[in-house]
Amino acid sequence: MSCDSDPYIFTTDTLPSDQRFLPPLANGLLGWRVYNNIMHMGSVYNGEGGHCHRADVPCPLAVKIATEEPAQHTYSLNTHTGIFTHTIGSAEVTVSQSLYSHRFYPNLMVMEVLLVRHVPSEQPVIVNLDSSFTPQSKDIVFESGPDYKGGSHIQGHTTTAEFPGGSCPTVHLIWTPIPSTLMLTPDQSQARWGFFLVAANSLDFAKASFDEGLNLMATGNLRPSHEKAWKELWLQSTVEVVGSESLCKALIGCMFYLLSAFPSIHDSSSSFGGVSPGGLSNGGDGQDYWGHVFWDQDIWMYPGIALFYPKLAQAVLEYRVRTIDGAKDNAKKQGYKGLKFPWESAVSGREVCPQDIYGQQEIHINGDVTLAFQHYLYLSEDLSMFREGRGSEVIYGVADYWVSRVTWHPDDQKYHLLGVMPPDEYYYNVNNSVYTNTVAQLSLQFAVELADLLQHPAPKEWQEVADKIKIPFDQESQYHPEYEGYTKGHAVKQADTVMLGYPLGVSMSPQVRRNDLEAYEPVTDPNGPAMTWGMFAIGWLELGEAEKAQRLLEKCYKNIQGPFQVWSESSDGSGAVNFLTGMGGFLQAVLFGFTGFRIQKECLAFSPLLPDDICELCVRGVNYLGSQMDWLLRKNEVCIILREHEGSAGDTKVANLQVVLKASGVKIPLTAGQPITFPREHGCVCKVDSTSYCWPL
Repeated sequence: MSCDSDPYIFTTDTLPSDQRFLPPLANGLLGWRVYNNIMHMGSVYNGEGGHCHRADVPCPLAVKIATEEPAQHTYSLNTHTGIFTHTIGSAEVTVSQSLYSHRFYPNLMVMEVLLVRHVPSEQPVIVNLDSSFTPQSKDIVFESGPDYKGGSHIQGHTTTAEFPGGSCPTVHLIWTPIPSTLMLTPDQSQARWGFFLVAANSLDFAKASFDEGLNLMATGNLRPSHEKAWKELWLQSTVEVVGSESLCKALIGCMFYLLSAFPSIHDSSSSFGGVSPGGLSNGGDGQDYWGHVFWDQDIWMYPGIALFYPKLAQAVLEYRVRTIDGAKDNAKKQGYKGLKFPWESAVSGREVCPQDIYGQQEIHINGDVTLAFQHYLYLSEDLSMFREGRGSEVIYGVADYWVSRVTWHPDDQKYHLLGVMPPDEYYYNVNNSVYTNTVAQLSLQFAVELADLLQHPAPKEWQEVADKIKIPFDQESQYHPEYEGYTKGHAVKQADTVMLGYPLGVSMSPQVRRNDLEAYEPVTDPNGPAMTWGMFAIGWLELGEAEKAQRLLEKCYKNIQGPFQVWSESSDGSGAVNFLTGMGGFLQAVLFGFTGFRIQKECLAFSPLLPDDICELCVRGVNYLGSQMDWLLRKNEVCIILREHEGSAGDTKVANLQVVLKASGVKIPLTAGQPITFPREHGCVCKVDSTSYCWPL
């Protein structure tokens, strides 16, 4: 089935009975689930240490519309524009309520109401606006401020700092008052009303933002500027398939909700607070991991976004840079050198996990952060992120941590990592987690590589530990045990060892890759987190088994809660909502599975393979070395178009790229604006011209 109706518009005449699955509207700073009287604001947390959580902020737009006459109700989320609309329609009149978090002006959230009369009448049309808003919060001590240009104003600060001596964030809310009714008089054929709120950390900025909102309303540009920003985003990335309507809508939903969690590509404020598993709309006290930032951001959500948007990739890396001091404090408290990024992070980078064991033992987070930086460098060659942007401090600090954390074992002449929890959280206090040790090895190797690029003297211990760290492998069974002492066949929670192949890129024979998949797939908890099956799918695609991959990917559909493509963490609807981590894993299964994209030091490798029921995969806007490429994958051919890419100075800069076909060795230069089409081979390489680089294929 193809996407005959617009797959970007999710429409229903009945709202989900579970309000958790109402659509979230977010813009990287403000997040809100429609109709909820609570919203959240990036980097605004309340509570110390393990009690730290996203602070509840009251939402003045918590309004439902109703008419006295019976009518037809329609609810739609338009992901082209990021606007949720409730429409009440009858033969006489149509009432539309539109809600959105402004994509360009992130301090603004908007509600618009449009009344349109279809037949003349001497009776007015009255619409009730039912509000559940109260200007109070259990996290923020609010007090009324003087009205500002007709807007109501409250201000307050959180009750408890994230750590002793830390500051309590201040929040200012200014909003246009919302009446209890709206009326279309008999002499009017239609009328439109606009309401908006501003949330900011200072009074001056709140007033400036409110002024901006008033100006946008007066010039009629409030909604157009929002829609233009979404259009710009979608022009830079498209992931669509032909052949499966459910996959088509799922991919669009994943991209929409993930992009909603990131700031504007024009945002230069450097105040991005990171991406939490449930996004900005969730994360209050005891809810959806308290709004904390985990490895989920760096391993699960980041790769699919970084492939298209260097600016948004930078925002993730800059968030980690801003938490360096906290990471330094974490390492010191554990008795180690360097940086220890928290298992659960808020603003400071100090550990805020409610249970100590995770912060103490789930140390693979350090390598996960490094991997995001490494992929950014390979995608962009932007060394300024590592020089002026302090990325090198992250990489070197993580390397120092690993060196101080390992233990030398003279019996096998190897370095061991003892007392850890792997990504599979069913096990703890184990030794030599194969994922943890491998990601430590990779981050040490990258530290050496970066030091060489930046002409920084690298301590010899970085390379020594990388060369001699123990990577568990069972020679008899030819597979990787999850950790030292793991009993084959024991249950696991989620993807762990299978991630050695992707995203870690460990070199292994096809048979070992198959053995790992076959060992862990049948013992993985079927109710485990949603991103797991995407990793298994990628593994089977690497081995050329597209139908097996498709079967596993279809398991994820159970986590998609209709009608707005909202994800739950578990297939029974439980766990975190809206589960961006699961979306990130699902998106990667398509972006890095069906295409075979691999971000490598010397090239962007690709090895396309589509399941039988997918006729075509279109991936537009892949950003590699400053150039954008559009890819069209069909059963038997691949088409690539290199776009012209505007440099920062306004001049056109297109990298000198060529496609190298692995099987034949044929080299095809890419010329901007000229499509190239070639037979699909399972194993191709797109790389920078060898006049610039001499990396072996």
